[in-house]
Amino acid sequence: MSVASGLMAKTIDLRRHFPNDGDVLTADGVKAAVKAGKTTTGRYQLAVSSGAQRATQAVACLLAGHGKAVAGGVTVDPGLRSPHESRWIELIGQAGGDDLAAIRALDPAFVAAEAVALSGVLRRVLDGLKDGGAALVVGHSPTNEAAVLGLTGELVAPIAKGKGVRIVADGGTFVVSPLA
Repeated sequence: MSVASGLMAKTIDLRRHFPNDGDVLTADGVKAAVKAGKTTTGRYQLAVSSGAQRATQAVACLLAGHGKAVAGGVTVDPGLRSPHESRWIELIGQAGGDDLAAIRALDPAFVAAEAVALSGVLRRVLDGLKDGGAALVVGHSPTNEAAVLGLTGELVAPIAKGKGVRIVADGGTFVVSPLA
């Protein structure tokens, strides 16, 4: 419980999709997602996908493993995907990978603008949660990392496929920690 406000914290489990072949999870990706879902605790009020098939499939597999209903169902928020994907791909190539710090060093203004836009999804998710509620969100890298940066001001390490971060919002403060 928040000491200052008396409200309960809200939580987002933000994951990158699991191993894929094109826009579909591989058999190993499906197994890994179901297994990861079995390790989640608590109940999600909301589940959100970027709309890419691999992300939506990851949400479904995580929830299959989780085994608990999501009252708000699964929604798609295309705001988790940048309309500037070609620029991201170009910068990832120049940086030699999807490390947001390296990408930001190449084009700080682009990353700053994208972080603000992408974090809007996380803000909408938080606004849609009841006090004490939790959401599962599945997107991509490095746009997930940019969304975290825009929301919390924290630069997180690159998120590997199937991995993620937990964002706990309590009043105006955020705590970001890796998901197991």
